[in-house]
Amino acid sequence: MSNENQAPNSPKDADKTSKPNQIQVLASVLAGLFGVQSAKNRERDFKKGRASDYIVVYVILVLAMVAGMVITVNMVVSGTGQ
Repeated sequence: MSNENQAPNSPKDADKTSKPNQIQVLASVLAGLFGVQSAKNRERDFKKGRASDYIVVYVILVLAMVAGMVITVNMVVSGTGQ
């Protein structure tokens, strides 16, 4: 009998067969933004993940980063005008 048709028996087996959870998607997007994504995680993302999950998280992170930069620049500029 083959193990491929059986349900996963351990958490490690479950991780190999299930799609990435929200924390794993967030971690993968952050690692990708910084350029430190591991080959194992990248392979998992492409084989088991949905592109829409990663795109949504990426857009939210980029918008948050831009908003943070705008707020920081406005604080610095308003502080130098005194």
